[in-house]
Amino acid sequence: MKKFIQIFRDILSIEELRNRIFYTIGFLFVFRLGCFILLPGVDSEQLVNGGGVFNFLNNILGGAFNRASIFALGIMPYISASIVIQLLTVAVPYFQKKQKEGESGRKKITQITRILTIAITLAQSSTYVLAYVPAEARTISDSLFVPMSVIILTTGTMFCMWLGEKITDRGVGNGISMLIMIGIISSFPAAIMQEVESNGPLVFLIEILALFFIVMAVVLLTQAVRRIPIQYAKQVVGGGRSQVGRAQRSYLPLKVNSANVMPIIFAQSLMFAPSLIAQAFAEKSDFAVYIQTVYSDFTSWEYNLTFAILIIVFTFFYTAITINPSQMKDDLKRSGAFIPGVKPGEPTADYISTILDRITLPGALYLAIIAILPAFASMAGAQQSFAQFYGGTSLIIMVGVILDTLQQINSYLLMRQYDGLMKSGKLRDRSQAVA
Repeated sequence: MKKFIQIFRDILSIEELRNRIFYTIGFLFVFRLGCFILLPGVDSEQLVNGGGVFNFLNNILGGAFNRASIFALGIMPYISASIVIQLLTVAVPYFQKKQKEGESGRKKITQITRILTIAITLAQSSTYVLAYVPAEARTISDSLFVPMSVIILTTGTMFCMWLGEKITDRGVGNGISMLIMIGIISSFPAAIMQEVESNGPLVFLIEILALFFIVMAVVLLTQAVRRIPIQYAKQVVGGGRSQVGRAQRSYLPLKVNSANVMPIIFAQSLMFAPSLIAQAFAEKSDFAVYIQTVYSDFTSWEYNLTFAILIIVFTFFYTAITINPSQMKDDLKRSGAFIPGVKPGEPTADYISTILDRITLPGALYLAIIAILPAFASMAGAQQSFAQFYGGTSLIIMVGVILDTLQQINSYLLMRQYDGLMKSGKLRDRSQAVA
């Protein structure tokens, strides 16, 4: 505890880090405040909480979706646009060229992403206003309410995107992920209170202990890396007879879970399709009624088996399109590096691809197990609001963002130690020492 207090004092003693933390807290406060501001002309008492995909979006957005706030769509359209651009970067030569142009290319891709975000937000906000906000919840005429709400929701999403960029620039970093995390974690206190009231303090302590081990497992999955040793060509140091050949050795890190949370998001978006399709044929077929029933229940074995299979498939798919062994091979060749025991060129790409396939399979299985843990927690007696924190998108995003934030803070602390060592007078300039 004493060490923790000392680290906290060190953090506050660094002016730049202190300012960045305060900026981050301020921006997050503005974001949470906007989640409680309703759209003009909406009667909140007439709103009906949706199920399925609506619950998923509402959890990600910290309740703003069901509340019909000005941040009802949050940062999700920007994430959708980023995913589209990322896929285009793999498939379209124009985006591949822009990505290789350095800073100017990245600025152009960012500009295209923002324009695509506006287009996606306009489409999603129109659907949201017409399909989710019922007529009895609208206190003004549709001719005014619909265009006004679309403009406000689009502006709200762009403002959320601006907040995320400001947190990245002036805060502790990872602004977009930070907004998602604060939306998820905002429902955690209420879920705890509900769980204690439902199951009692003793059961709650057991659940917290189980949650602790699950969080540790997610940390291991997030941080697990397969390091491939690489060797750089020898460099000659000195001249004449004093020449010394020196070779540098490093590692090429490949994450076990390179796809991160994206396979769960992709799979989650498809899990609502069977029940929606079966609903159209429910009156004519008993099998359609069965499909609608089992795929509307996230605790059924059919739902979880399909969910796990989709996650495994999407993990391989997303890893394949985001990690290019051929590009790694070219990068190693340009930097004068090679993998010991492996010939340069195509054998190097094949070797990296083989290693990637071997670590992706256990990573995909691990990710699928973590994704379906909330269903087991719910079947074990946990409330649904609390069970969602036992795995899935919520837990992986929270763990990933927290780890990244801690690494950012730790880098500032290390820089502070170096500054303190130089200012202490123990390392003096050589000219002063000679004088």
